[in-house]
Amino acid sequence: MDKGAGSYLRYLAGDDEGLADLIREYRDGLIFYLNGFVNDLHAAEDLAEEVFIRLAVKKPRFKERSSFKTWLYAIGRNEAYSAIRRKKAVYVPLEELPELPDVYGCPDLSFFAEERNRALHRCLGRLKSEYHQVLWLYYFESLSAKEIAAVMDRSVHSVDTLLYRARLAAKRELEKEGFDHENL
Repeated sequence: MDKGAGSYLRYLAGDDEGLADLIREYRDGLIFYLNGFVNDLHAAEDLAEEVFIRLAVKKPRFKERSSFKTWLYAIGRNEAYSAIRRKKAVYVPLEELPELPDVYGCPDLSFFAEERNRALHRCLGRLKSEYHQVLWLYYFESLSAKEIAAVMDRSVHSVDTLLYRARLAAKRELEKEGFDHENL
């Protein structure tokens, strides 16, 4: 049993600290994953909150067919789709998001790193939703193809194919931004 499943079982047994542990462990990753659907960090935070409220109130049964993280992200995906259908999600271009603080120390290096990150996010934002989703889960959330298949409700073969096509599409978009083969 993984750490998330253990915390959730503790919560179901009456230990409220189990839910707090889940929120600390998965909140940030879930928010960034959901942001890929709604393109609004505040809306993604609200959706993540809804996911944790669902766990707290409805207490869905975790059947341990996948990792806890995979199960949680699948709930998040469904919540995002529901929000989009209800038209509650607001779309904000990435360029309008607030500036992140300089964590690199050197102004020149941080400028180039920021520009590269902006270009990468612009490229990801131009991809089809499913391409963006599969790349995010694979590269930023470090999920396996099997786990991604569970989150996206697809077969592993379908995820492998989707990942291949998404990489090609991302490469084309990055080349449009001026990245050459060595910098990809």
